Amino acid sequence: MVRAFRHRNFRLYFGGQSISLVGTWVQQIALGWTIYQLTHSSLLLGLVSFAGQLPLFLLTPFAGVLVDRWNRHRTLIVTQSLSMLQAFALALVVSTHMLRVWNLIALNILAGIILAIDLPTRQSFIVDMVGSGRDLPNAVALNSFVITGGRMLGPAIAGLLLTIVTPAVCFSINAVSYMPVVAALLAMRVKKSAPITVHSSALDDLTEGVRYAIGFPPIRTVLLLVGLVSLLGMPYAVLMPIFAAEILHGGAHTLGLLMTAPGIGALFGTIYLASRKSIRGAGIRVAAGALIFGSGLIVAGLAHGLIVALFALFFVGLGMIVQLAISNTLLQTIVDDDKRGRVMSLYTMAFMGMAPFGSILGGALANHIGVQTTFLIGGIACAGGALLFATKIRSMRPMVLPIFVRKGIIPEIATGLGNASSLLRSERR
Repeated sequence: MVRAFRHRNFRLYFGGQSISLVGTWVQQIALGWTIYQLTHSSLLLGLVSFAGQLPLFLLTPFAGVLVDRWNRHRTLIVTQSLSMLQAFALALVVSTHMLRVWNLIALNILAGIILAIDLPTRQSFIVDMVGSGRDLPNAVALNSFVITGGRMLGPAIAGLLLTIVTPAVCFSINAVSYMPVVAALLAMRVKKSAPITVHSSALDDLTEGVRYAIGFPPIRTVLLLVGLVSLLGMPYAVLMPIFAAEILHGGAHTLGLLMTAPGIGALFGTIYLASRKSIRGAGIRVAAGALIFGSGLIVAGLAHGLIVALFALFFVGLGMIVQLAISNTLLQTIVDDDKRGRVMSLYTMAFMGMAPFGSILGGALANHIGVQTTFLIGGIACAGGALLFATKIRSMRPMVLPIFVRKGIIPEIATGLGNASSLLRSERR
């Protein structure tokens, strides 16, 4: 379950991210609660989130081109350092009582610009740490474990902190949490890669990457399902402060519990993923994850009590991490190495870049038809997308199996093909 820990750089990365992502979720929950307390508006809650996520949609595809050209290790050091400074700036604005909607939007836009470069770089850097062979699925699963661990602990810590300290303290904690990951990156021993000679423009490279992704059905279909879930399902997290306050009549502690439940579900999902030794059956598991996510969202939309809501959100987190982690692994495995940054930037755009439109759409819908009805619509759409994806698996399987065999990811198939070839040669003799 931890075979990727054989790689020293991945161990350092895992340790630094384990601390940093807890701080990220502490800030995320504190920020959502601060916005709601400042505005008491679901529309403005969605608008501020939209401002922070819009750069992901606009800039991430071009960032993918840069990721394929730049040194990923150095790029991560810069982006993580800038994220630390952004968190300190947010803490300063809140602690000096300069908090306004406009400066929250401005700081969120800055965070989004940094994240647009950071996310595809992080996704692509996993291969630099462990290679593209049999350790890659385990590394992606363990990376998801870190993310979900932060998702589980961060909201719970934020819910507790918000009852005893100001949001500025939460933002400061996030800023400090970036220090271990920057230190871990500086401590890595990374092989120097040969300088990349560029003969084409960034726009040409971007066009090439998009055509490649659209032209290969397995990549295209996975990206479409991720984009659908992000657009219509993920806004549930943005609306959770309203769900906690107006539907369940709770406070910051209730919000912390509601955001922790998906993290616990995701934790179970990552344990399952890390225990698997092969990527075989990835398509079925992607469809199952999206179906579980949508079904959990439907139950949350029907819930009127805390226990039922927590139970539903557990499966929301479980389904989400199974779908996203396996989609990530599948893309990292089948993509050509020279287009990895661009394809992973499209994955980031589908996952995170669609979120701003989901946030503004979810906020507007919740403002007119209520939070729970918005959950229901999103859940039904995600479940329907999962079923449609499942119908495409049979036709995509012959396209990806040769790639798995070529990379030695499914050695039993490679051995079988080798034996069959040997028998065929013997018969011909």
